Amino acid sequence: MTPLELHLPGVVPEAAQKAYFQLLIPNKWINEEHKPVCIHLAGTGDHFFWRRRNLIAKPLLKDANIGSIILENPFYGLRKPVDQIRSNLHNVSDIFVMGGCLILECLVLLHWCERNGFGPLGITGLSMGGHMASLAATNWPKPLVLVPCLSWSTASAVFTTGVMSQSINWDMLETQYYSDGQFRERLSKMVTIIDDAFAAGQKFIQNFNQSLHELKEDIDDTRKKQCDTVGNNYDTQCHSADKDNSIFLMKSLENKAVSSSNMSLPLKDMLGKNIGNSSELSTCQAESIEDSSALTKLMQYILPSSAQDKTKKIDITKTNWWEREALQFMRGVMDECTHLKNFSVPHDTSLIIAVCARDDAYVPREGCSSLEDIWPGAEVRYLDAGHVSAYVLHQKLFRSCIIEAFERAKKVYGNAKYDDLKAAIK
Repeated sequence: MTPLELHLPGVVPEAAQKAYFQLLIPNKWINEEHKPVCIHLAGTGDHFFWRRRNLIAKPLLKDANIGSIILENPFYGLRKPVDQIRSNLHNVSDIFVMGGCLILECLVLLHWCERNGFGPLGITGLSMGGHMASLAATNWPKPLVLVPCLSWSTASAVFTTGVMSQSINWDMLETQYYSDGQFRERLSKMVTIIDDAFAAGQKFIQNFNQSLHELKEDIDDTRKKQCDTVGNNYDTQCHSADKDNSIFLMKSLENKAVSSSNMSLPLKDMLGKNIGNSSELSTCQAESIEDSSALTKLMQYILPSSAQDKTKKIDITKTNWWEREALQFMRGVMDECTHLKNFSVPHDTSLIIAVCARDDAYVPREGCSSLEDIWPGAEVRYLDAGHVSAYVLHQKLFRSCIIEAFERAKKVYGNAKYDDLKAAIK
């Protein structure tokens, strides 16, 4: 059972709650006082164990007498929900659930290794697995070998500017973000989205529960006052409005795909119910729709009526301002949860060797903090390759870096017992 389910019951899908791993160790250790074991985390799409076992774990065992623990990712392989197609997670939040599970599961495995006399210990991974390995290492209070491959200091750029950003249904996220005018306006006040996405996401996550409750109470109070003003004859309409204007996405919109091909008149009529009267709808249609995207057309129907009033215009000096706002807000939230600056520095950064691809379109480094700045003393090596070509052609290099990092640990700490490494440092 994953520890995250114990701390946050109901967050982890039932299929992903039980953790699975494979342990590969030699029949006989070369040195009984030196039993290195490395945890291997999966990259995107790496289901089950065979790929990591054959490409990395077995060669490490044969060439360097290094044992391996191959951990199955939540939502992958044996832990994949029945209704999930391949590696396509249903929700963006599943990425955070996956990270939380892996961090805690790695800590459990590291403690288990210590109790069984293994050490020195290490953790590695490729691509997404590399970043998950980095997050797990920041939560271990003792020296730990860390070799993150093809990852960087944050996962936000991967899903907002990298190739993987195309895998996210931005239309749906933006529609949810703007499905209720009061929700959007209150949310925008809670964060400063355009100027500083990192601070925006940080502030939002830290105050999320309190802010959401306050938002719901404000919306309920407003609707109650509106119902009292109109009178008891309209109670039925007020109750209906409560259902149609919740802080969550309307059921009628939830199953609608947002694209230029289905922006037909029925959809416009359906969306038009959120706008007070036909004159406001005409105002929306009068604006230049011809050159707009499907999202632009959709936004003109679901924005609050105040936004449609010419006397109360929202600043749209930037093209598709709502797309940029939702995107930057998303980046801020992901930075808060995945940026290495928000986590502790590993105990001994000299045991860190990161391997990156110079032409990596999946993990952009531009505009992101450098690993050397976040972790002084860590070594970063660069390959003249792209993300995919590095994964396919440079497995041997990844293995050699793992072996070298374990050799460093052996040289620094000698034959000291691993559970006494803190004393060895002193």
